[in-house]
Amino acid sequence: MSEELAPGPEGPPAPPAGPREVWKKGGRLLSVLLAVNVLLLACTLISGGAFNKVAVYDTDVFALLTAMMLLAVLWILFYLLRTTRCPDAVPYHDAHAGPIWLRGGLVLFGICTVVMDVFKTGYYSSFFECQSTIKILHPIIQAVFVIVQTYFLWVSAKDCIHSHLDLTRCGLMFTLTTNLAIWMAAVVDESVHQAHSYSSSHNNASLASLTRLAPDLERAGSTVGGDPCSCDTNICQIFQQGYFYLYPFNIEYSLFASTMLYVMWKNVGRLLASSHGHAHTPSRVSLFRETFFAGPVLGLMLFVVGLAVFIIYEVQVSGEGGCTEQALVIYYSFNIVCLGLMTLVSLSGSVIYRFDRRAMDHHKNPTRTLDVALLMGAALGQYAISYYSIVAVVVGTPRDLLGGLNLAHALLMIAQHTFQNVFIIESLHRGPPGDEPHETAPKEPYQGLTFANLDALHTLPTCPPTPRLVSPNPEGHQEAVAIILAPRGHWKRRCLKDISLFLLLCNVILWIIPAFGARPHFSNTVEVDFYGYSLWAAIVNICLPFGIFYRMHAVSSLLEVYVLS
Repeated sequence: MSEELAPGPEGPPAPPAGPREVWKKGGRLLSVLLAVNVLLLACTLISGGAFNKVAVYDTDVFALLTAMMLLAVLWILFYLLRTTRCPDAVPYHDAHAGPIWLRGGLVLFGICTVVMDVFKTGYYSSFFECQSTIKILHPIIQAVFVIVQTYFLWVSAKDCIHSHLDLTRCGLMFTLTTNLAIWMAAVVDESVHQAHSYSSSHNNASLASLTRLAPDLERAGSTVGGDPCSCDTNICQIFQQGYFYLYPFNIEYSLFASTMLYVMWKNVGRLLASSHGHAHTPSRVSLFRETFFAGPVLGLMLFVVGLAVFIIYEVQVSGEGGCTEQALVIYYSFNIVCLGLMTLVSLSGSVIYRFDRRAMDHHKNPTRTLDVALLMGAALGQYAISYYSIVAVVVGTPRDLLGGLNLAHALLMIAQHTFQNVFIIESLHRGPPGDEPHETAPKEPYQGLTFANLDALHTLPTCPPTPRLVSPNPEGHQEAVAIILAPRGHWKRRCLKDISLFLLLCNVILWIIPAFGARPHFSNTVEVDFYGYSLWAAIVNICLPFGIFYRMHAVSSLLEVYVLS
């Protein structure tokens, strides 16, 4: 039975504050159509502005994004004012929406985005004379938008609003579209920057058509109104490099905000039972509580080694010593070890669940549904890159050590994504500890025991060394069996916590390496020679952002798995 209409222990849910919605799908359809049209317009301008041969200027893109952010800020202020003045507008709160770790990540990425906007404002202000005003205004408006939106999502992420339903749905969808447009512009900018770096290192003149959005090209000689804009001072170059290194945080912020806005959109007009206000979340969470420490220690070791590999890779690939092949061997070797361990650990977690007695949670949960859809959808990006690499290595020539490492890396990437998704999705659908089904009157409740005296079981101490799943005074066979089996469930939960922490740390380092500029897809010329640069660059630039997002979303899901184990 659906949790939205199921009566709680205190009776049926209270009636909604406003008039009952006649046709919910009509309002959703209207908001989705609005979002699709706005997103297609933004996509057209952003993609058109990425090429010099198209008469769409970067100022047009900045003007559109600035206007969208201003409208979104106005709607957020209206929403906050409406809910503040009319408390009955939000009669329910979804306890599963906006968990503290997701909102904490949003705040962290939001702070980094605001710092990036400060650097960006300083960069464009360094040559104010030849810049359009919108280029300086855009990062300022974006900083305001990030601050307002972060506060809005922190206080309202759990809202199930019942006032101005159609307007609220359209406003949430428009704000979500604004975040996706910002994400798209940042991804295009980063891709153009990487393409320019590749063309500079390989003297590829055919890549010169890409583009005005990258500030490196503006520094190299882009013009507005015929005056050159050069970044020659040290402070200007610091601003320029600073905000490029902060781009990954801006990208993740936009995606985090989009997921939270989507859940709010699904919760508009939602009816919840009176007992739904309590999530199965422990009141106190300790990071390494009830773990064997093997997972965190091994994960931290791989994290540190991964940072060292990333630094070595960047130094050797960007240097002039001809050490690219050595850097690629180190990079692929580390990834093969890391992905192999993650695959085995994920498989072990799935095996443990085969012996887990906790019931599956089949209640309606928009947050969990979205998490599963994003995990499966974002993994397709890395799947695509891996399969393209497999075809290029197997069919192409030559077949050397680097090709073998590339092939093993692609195969393990597919396996790791598959088994990790299985583990996370099954974990999210498990009930919390204590939801183990109770067996009713077993014929032989103590198989394997020579003698069992129930009277003796009543005299067990009330404070055992491991947490108990039953009351201090067991009554009958059911709770006596639970007492005996409690230590076994305890070690399984500790193993699951170790597994989730290990996978979390590994996903963090596998997010850092590509997010901050490592592109072995171009340093390794197997795919470039097989497909040609244009096709391979299009594949990587489209699919890799989804792969990067997958890592950070997996981190969020694994943190939830750890807390709920």
